[in-house]
Amino acid sequence: MKGYVFHGPGQSSWDEVPDPAIKEPTDAVVRVTAVTICGTDLHILKGDVPEVRPGTVLGHEAVGEIVEVGSDVRTVRPGDRVLVSCISACGRCRYCREGAYGQCRGGGGWILGHTIDGTQAEYVRVPYADLSVHALPSTVEDKDAVLLADIFPTSYEVGVLNGRVRPGDTVAVVGAGPIGLAAIATARLFAPERIVAVDLAASRLEAARRFGAEAVVAAGEAPEQLVADLTDGLGADVVIEAVGVPESFELCTRMVRPGGHVANVGVHGKPATLHLEDLWIKNVTITTGLVDTHSTPTLLRMAAAGRLPTGQLVTHTFPLDHMAEAYDVFAGAADTGALKVVLGEKPHDDVAVRTA
Repeated sequence: MKGYVFHGPGQSSWDEVPDPAIKEPTDAVVRVTAVTICGTDLHILKGDVPEVRPGTVLGHEAVGEIVEVGSDVRTVRPGDRVLVSCISACGRCRYCREGAYGQCRGGGGWILGHTIDGTQAEYVRVPYADLSVHALPSTVEDKDAVLLADIFPTSYEVGVLNGRVRPGDTVAVVGAGPIGLAAIATARLFAPERIVAVDLAASRLEAARRFGAEAVVAAGEAPEQLVADLTDGLGADVVIEAVGVPESFELCTRMVRPGGHVANVGVHGKPATLHLEDLWIKNVTITTGLVDTHSTPTLLRMAAAGRLPTGQLVTHTFPLDHMAEAYDVFAGAADTGALKVVLGEKPHDDVAVRTA
């Protein structure tokens, strides 16, 4: 088969690789019909994730069809259309029993495209299939479902739930890329008074308005002052960091009110300064986290009911074998306007607006 292989920092290609096979009785093999690219994949290509060895097939999100299952798999069978979660869960260790699948100590956690071959290929082996794939209703299209493999549960769990968004809150989201936009969409489920989006790019701030932000501000135009003005000087109740650079994290800690929450979602490749000389007295809660995907079944039901704007994030689609082109478009989002790219469907650039 073919897969997109990491060869070292800055090096990757669509190569011939061995077909996956059942190795454990809990495995499933999935024929990939839709896959997307994550910002974490870009971090891997930059060399920020040294655990990923050269020769690894990248990717940790997919939709596909079960073609083979191990003898212990009970919840899916060949022919089933499934979502492949970014997190694999053994179901037996302490963390899995607590629903903290991202911290699995039984051989799961974030392994696809990290410590084992991933989903950016024609086929993928998925360990612990009973807890790591989800049967899809026919009403949810591939391009919508694939966004529930990672960015929506990540934004919802690590951003909105960890940040404890409540009705009437002021929520600031720093970074209006795909993760930030999904955080805006899912924060709205809790009826905050207002959502403020911060980003460098005007196009992403416009997207933030479409996803429900009541106020937007460029990162260089005093976002702290805007939040202060909107909250009578208190600061935001919840600030969600969705970039992953020191400057954005430190901005979040300056925007939060006393007693508020900073929920870090971004993947950081460099150290950030924690200004405890200012924060120690403010009763601020700072959370970090890898997604657990415990919310995926709930989000799937909501997507099936039309309650999540998943497909609105997809700006570009490509055939599966155009992986290098898709990476270039996604990595060059400032020029291409890309939010999420999906491979495995007929190609298009931006959704056409049909007029009467």
